[in-house]
Amino acid sequence: MAPAAKEGPRINREIRVPAVQLIGAEGENLGVTPIDQALTLADEAGLDLVEISPNSEPPVCKILDYGKYKFAAQKKAAEARKNQKTVEVKEIKMRPNIDDHDYETKMKAVRRFFEEGDKVKLTLRFRGREMAHQDLGLKLLWRVRDEVANVAKVESEPSLEGRQMVMILSPR
Repeated sequence: MAPAAKEGPRINREIRVPAVQLIGAEGENLGVTPIDQALTLADEAGLDLVEISPNSEPPVCKILDYGKYKFAAQKKAAEARKNQKTVEVKEIKMRPNIDDHDYETKMKAVRRFFEEGDKVKLTLRFRGREMAHQDLGLKLLWRVRDEVANVAKVESEPSLEGRQMVMILSPR
């Protein structure tokens, strides 16, 4: 069985190239240096030789404290995760013959969801003879689309799924 691939950059003796572009502990460029000399310089400074850019020619290595480098990278990743927002899909249910006041209340909720960065799934439920008047439901969904056109775009067009008509809108 092959050994598991190591996470992160290669350090010290894991770097297997004859020469590297070396950057010193204070950030000064030391030029192209043989790997043995680079490792010696890192040992003398009491630090590690870390491969920063492995794909360049020759690879770029820097003399630094690998523990501190790894800790800083973890902190940066945690900060990025903390600031990330997960997009949720909020559902608004309506009927084709909705009253004006009820419609306005639903539209307030829709606008609030878009301000929070969420997607909105509009579900229009048909009951009984309302199935014969699907055009009314379609007009209602187009009315919603036109009202929020400046803040949202249609992600999936209205489609009939059984007795429900569904349209998904996402924020711009």
